Amino acid sequence: MPTVDSGGVTISYVAEGSGSPVVLVHGFASSVQGNWRAPGVIDALVAAGRRVIALDCRGHGESGKPHDPEAYSGTRMPDDVVAVMDQEGIDCSDLMGYSMGGAIAASLLVGHPERLSRVILSGVGDGLVTGGRGRRASEAIASALESETRAGIKDARARAFRAFAEQNGNDMLALAAIQRSSRTFDGVKLRNVRNPVLVLIGEGDVLVGPADALAAAIPGAKLAKVPGDHLTAVLQPEFTRAVLSFFSAGA
Repeated sequence: MPTVDSGGVTISYVAEGSGSPVVLVHGFASSVQGNWRAPGVIDALVAAGRRVIALDCRGHGESGKPHDPEAYSGTRMPDDVVAVMDQEGIDCSDLMGYSMGGAIAASLLVGHPERLSRVILSGVGDGLVTGGRGRRASEAIASALESETRAGIKDARARAFRAFAEQNGNDMLALAAIQRSSRTFDGVKLRNVRNPVLVLIGEGDVLVGPADALAAAIPGAKLAKVPGDHLTAVLQPEFTRAVLSFFSAGA
Protein backbone atom coordinates (compact mmCIF):
# COMPACT_ATOMS: atom_id res chain seq x y z
CA MET A 1 0.00 0.00 0.00
CA PRO A 2 1.28 3.53 -0.74
CA THR A 3 1.66 5.81 2.28
CA VAL A 4 1.75 9.50 3.14
CA ASP A 5 3.01 11.27 6.26
CA SER A 6 0.17 13.28 7.78
CA GLY A 7 1.20 15.32 10.78
CA GLY A 8 3.81 12.73 11.75
CA VAL A 9 1.49 9.71 11.36
CA THR A 10 1.88 7.27 8.47
CA ILE A 11 -1.37 6.86 6.54
CA SER A 12 -1.68 3.83 4.25
CA TYR A 13 -4.12 3.70 1.39
CA VAL A 14 -5.01 1.93 -1.84
CA ALA A 15 -5.37 3.58 -5.23
CA GLU A 16 -7.03 1.53 -7.96
CA GLY A 17 -8.79 2.01 -11.27
CA SER A 18 -8.95 5.04 -13.51
CA GLY A 19 -11.42 7.79 -14.23
CA SER A 20 -13.10 10.29 -11.94
CA PRO A 21 -11.87 9.80 -8.34
CA VAL A 22 -13.85 8.52 -5.38
CA VAL A 23 -12.36 8.63 -1.87
CA LEU A 24 -13.59 6.09 0.70
CA VAL A 25 -13.27 6.45 4.50
CA HIS A 26 -14.09 3.43 6.66
CA GLY A 27 -15.74 3.07 10.05
CA PHE A 28 -14.41 2.68 13.59
CA ALA A 29 -12.47 -0.56 14.24
CA SER A 30 -12.70 -1.47 10.55
CA SER A 31 -10.32 -0.89 7.62
CA VAL A 32 -10.13 -0.66 3.84
CA GLN A 33 -10.35 -4.45 3.76
CA GLY A 34 -13.31 -4.83 6.10
CA ASN A 35 -15.44 -1.88 5.05
CA TRP A 36 -14.82 -1.67 1.32
CA ARG A 37 -12.80 -4.57 -0.11
CA ALA A 38 -14.62 -7.55 1.36
CA PRO A 39 -18.13 -6.17 0.64
CA GLY A 40 -17.14 -5.59 -3.00
CA VAL A 41 -17.57 -1.80 -2.98
CA ILE A 42 -14.09 -1.09 -4.35
CA ASP A 43 -14.45 -3.64 -7.15
CA ALA A 44 -17.88 -2.30 -8.11
CA LEU A 45 -16.62 1.29 -8.34
CA VAL A 46 -13.55 0.29 -10.36
CA ALA A 47 -15.76 -1.75 -12.70
CA ALA A 48 -17.94 1.34 -13.13
CA GLY A 49 -14.94 3.27 -14.43
CA ARG A 50 -13.93 5.11 -11.28
CA ARG A 51 -10.55 5.74 -9.68
CA VAL A 52 -10.85 4.59 -6.07
CA ILE A 53 -8.71 5.96 -3.23
CA ALA A 54 -9.41 4.27 0.12
CA LEU A 55 -7.38 4.93 3.26
CA ASP A 56 -6.83 3.10 6.50
CA CYS A 57 -7.64 5.80 9.03
CA ARG A 58 -5.02 6.53 11.67
CA GLY A 59 -5.33 3.98 14.46
CA HIS A 60 -6.52 1.32 12.01
CA GLY A 61 -5.31 -1.24 9.47
CA GLU A 62 -1.86 -0.57 8.06
CA SER A 63 -1.72 3.07 9.18
CA GLY A 64 0.10 4.43 12.23
CA LYS A 65 -1.56 3.82 15.60
CA PRO A 66 -0.75 6.50 18.19
CA HIS A 67 -1.94 5.81 21.74
CA ASP A 68 -2.29 9.50 22.61
CA PRO A 69 -5.86 10.89 22.28
CA GLU A 70 -4.44 14.21 21.13
CA ALA A 71 -3.22 12.49 17.93
CA TYR A 72 -6.88 12.03 16.91
CA SER A 73 -8.32 15.30 18.21
CA GLY A 74 -9.60 18.29 16.27
CA THR A 75 -9.46 17.81 12.49
CA ARG A 76 -6.52 15.43 12.42
CA MET A 77 -8.51 12.54 10.92
CA PRO A 78 -10.18 14.67 8.21
CA ASP A 79 -6.76 16.20 7.53
CA ASP A 80 -5.46 12.70 6.75
CA VAL A 81 -7.97 12.47 3.90
CA VAL A 82 -6.78 15.79 2.49
CA ALA A 83 -3.15 14.61 2.76
CA VAL A 84 -3.94 11.48 0.74
CA MET A 85 -5.78 13.52 -1.89
CA ASP A 86 -2.86 15.93 -2.14
CA GLN A 87 -0.36 13.11 -2.59
CA GLU A 88 -2.49 11.60 -5.33
CA GLY A 89 -2.84 14.96 -7.07
CA ILE A 90 -6.61 15.07 -6.57
CA ASP A 91 -8.01 18.60 -6.41
CA CYS A 92 -11.66 17.54 -6.17
CA SER A 93 -13.26 14.14 -5.61
CA ASP A 94 -16.44 12.32 -4.79
CA LEU A 95 -16.35 11.08 -1.19
CA MET A 96 -18.03 8.39 0.88
CA GLY A 97 -17.57 7.70 4.59
CA TYR A 98 -19.15 4.98 6.71
CA SER A 99 -19.95 5.41 10.44
CA MET A 100 -16.83 7.11 11.89
CA GLY A 101 -15.88 7.74 8.27
CA GLY A 102 -19.26 9.37 7.74
CA ALA A 103 -18.49 11.81 10.54
CA ILE A 104 -15.09 12.47 8.95
CA ALA A 105 -16.82 13.08 5.61
CA ALA A 106 -19.23 15.52 7.27
CA SER A 107 -16.28 17.41 8.75
CA LEU A 108 -14.72 17.65 5.30
CA LEU A 109 -18.03 18.88 3.86
CA VAL A 110 -17.95 21.76 6.31
CA GLY A 111 -14.20 22.44 6.26
CA HIS A 112 -13.20 21.69 2.66
CA PRO A 113 -16.31 21.80 0.44
CA GLU A 114 -14.25 23.01 -2.53
CA ARG A 115 -12.29 19.73 -2.51
CA LEU A 116 -15.44 17.64 -2.81
CA SER A 117 -18.02 16.94 -5.48
CA ARG A 118 -20.75 14.46 -4.53
CA VAL A 119 -20.70 13.08 -0.97
CA ILE A 120 -22.28 10.04 0.69
CA LEU A 121 -22.68 10.07 4.46
CA SER A 122 -23.37 6.43 5.29
CA GLY A 123 -23.83 4.61 8.57
CA VAL A 124 -24.47 7.89 10.42
CA GLY A 125 -27.67 9.29 11.88
CA ASP A 126 -29.20 12.31 13.53
CA GLY A 127 -26.47 12.33 16.20
CA LEU A 128 -24.34 14.34 13.78
CA VAL A 129 -26.71 17.28 14.21
CA THR A 130 -27.97 16.61 17.74
CA GLY A 131 -24.63 16.07 19.45
CA GLY A 132 -23.98 12.32 19.29
CA ARG A 133 -23.71 9.85 22.13
CA GLY A 134 -21.75 12.08 24.55
CA ARG A 135 -18.51 11.76 26.51
CA ARG A 136 -19.84 9.28 29.06
CA ALA A 137 -20.67 6.72 26.37
CA SER A 138 -17.32 7.27 24.65
CA GLU A 139 -15.49 6.77 27.95
CA ALA A 140 -17.40 3.54 28.55
CA ILE A 141 -16.32 2.26 25.13
CA ALA A 142 -12.71 3.30 25.76
CA SER A 143 -12.68 1.48 29.10
CA ALA A 144 -14.16 -1.62 27.47
CA LEU A 145 -11.46 -1.57 24.81
CA GLU A 146 -8.78 -1.39 27.51
CA SER A 147 -10.30 -4.18 29.62
CA GLU A 148 -8.29 -7.41 29.84
CA THR A 149 -11.36 -9.46 28.95
CA ARG A 150 -14.95 -8.91 27.89
CA ALA A 151 -16.28 -10.75 30.93
CA GLY A 152 -16.47 -7.75 33.23
CA ILE A 153 -17.87 -5.24 30.73
CA LYS A 154 -21.40 -4.38 31.91
CA ASP A 155 -22.33 -1.77 29.30
CA ALA A 156 -23.93 -3.68 26.40
CA ARG A 157 -22.98 -1.18 23.72
CA ALA A 158 -19.39 -0.94 24.96
CA ARG A 159 -19.18 -4.74 25.07
CA ALA A 160 -20.39 -4.92 21.45
CA PHE A 161 -17.74 -2.39 20.37
CA ARG A 162 -15.08 -4.51 22.11
CA ALA A 163 -16.27 -7.70 20.42
CA PHE A 164 -16.21 -6.08 16.96
CA ALA A 165 -12.76 -4.61 17.58
CA GLU A 166 -11.42 -7.98 18.70
CA GLN A 167 -12.63 -9.88 15.66
CA ASN A 168 -10.82 -7.44 13.37
CA GLY A 169 -7.49 -7.72 15.22
CA ASN A 170 -7.30 -4.05 16.18
CA ASP A 171 -4.88 -2.19 18.43
CA MET A 172 -7.17 -1.68 21.43
CA LEU A 173 -5.17 1.16 22.96
CA ALA A 174 -5.25 3.12 19.71
CA LEU A 175 -9.01 2.67 19.45
CA ALA A 176 -9.44 3.72 23.09
CA ALA A 177 -7.42 6.85 22.33
CA ILE A 178 -9.81 7.68 19.47
CA GLN A 179 -12.77 7.40 21.83
CA ARG A 180 -11.07 9.74 24.30
CA SER A 181 -10.10 12.31 21.67
CA SER A 182 -11.84 15.66 21.24
CA ARG A 183 -13.36 15.52 17.76
CA THR A 184 -16.15 18.04 18.25
CA PHE A 185 -18.28 18.77 15.22
CA ASP A 186 -20.72 21.63 14.77
CA GLY A 187 -23.61 20.03 12.91
CA VAL A 188 -25.30 23.41 12.50
CA LYS A 189 -22.74 24.24 9.81
CA LEU A 190 -24.16 21.49 7.60
CA ARG A 191 -26.96 23.92 6.68
CA ASN A 192 -24.36 25.82 4.64
CA VAL A 193 -23.40 22.79 2.53
CA ARG A 194 -24.11 23.11 -1.19
CA ASN A 195 -22.57 19.86 -2.41
CA PRO A 196 -24.92 17.09 -3.54
CA VAL A 197 -25.26 14.73 -0.54
CA LEU A 198 -26.80 11.30 -0.02
CA VAL A 199 -27.44 10.05 3.52
CA LEU A 200 -27.39 6.25 3.28
CA ILE A 201 -28.24 3.96 6.21
CA GLY A 202 -29.43 0.46 7.00
CA GLU A 203 -33.13 0.37 7.79
CA GLY A 204 -32.37 -1.78 10.84
CA ASP A 205 -29.45 0.32 12.11
CA VAL A 206 -30.37 0.84 15.77
CA LEU A 207 -26.81 1.88 16.65
CA VAL A 208 -27.09 5.25 14.88
CA GLY A 209 -30.90 5.40 14.79
CA PRO A 210 -32.87 7.51 12.30
CA ALA A 211 -31.20 9.92 9.88
CA ASP A 212 -34.18 12.06 8.83
CA ALA A 213 -33.03 15.14 10.79
CA LEU A 214 -29.52 14.79 9.36
CA ALA A 215 -30.78 14.71 5.78
CA ALA A 216 -33.15 17.60 6.48
CA ALA A 217 -30.29 19.70 7.88
CA ILE A 218 -28.34 19.57 4.59
CA PRO A 219 -29.88 21.59 1.75
CA GLY A 220 -31.03 19.28 -1.05
CA ALA A 221 -29.73 16.11 0.60
CA LYS A 222 -31.38 12.80 -0.20
CA LEU A 223 -32.05 10.01 2.30
CA ALA A 224 -31.92 6.34 1.29
CA LYS A 225 -32.41 3.22 3.38
CA VAL A 226 -31.21 -0.26 2.47
CA PRO A 227 -31.68 -3.63 4.19
CA GLY A 228 -29.43 -4.44 7.13
CA ASP A 229 -28.16 -3.03 10.41
CA HIS A 230 -24.99 -1.12 11.23
CA LEU A 231 -22.71 -4.07 10.53
CA THR A 232 -24.54 -5.64 7.61
CA ALA A 233 -25.95 -2.78 5.50
CA VAL A 234 -22.68 -2.31 3.59
CA LEU A 235 -22.79 -6.00 2.62
CA GLN A 236 -26.11 -5.68 0.82
CA PRO A 237 -26.27 -5.37 -2.98
CA GLU A 238 -28.79 -2.55 -2.48
CA PHE A 239 -26.07 -0.55 -0.70
CA THR A 240 -23.64 -0.81 -3.60
CA ARG A 241 -26.39 -0.05 -6.12
CA ALA A 242 -27.34 3.10 -4.22
CA VAL A 243 -23.69 4.20 -4.17
CA LEU A 244 -23.19 3.64 -7.89
CA SER A 245 -26.45 5.36 -8.77
CA PHE A 246 -25.69 8.48 -6.74
CA PHE A 247 -22.14 8.88 -7.95
CA SER A 248 -23.04 8.17 -11.58
CA ALA A 249 -25.60 11.00 -11.48
CA GLY A 250 -22.74 13.46 -11.31
CA ALA A 251 -20.71 11.92 -14.13
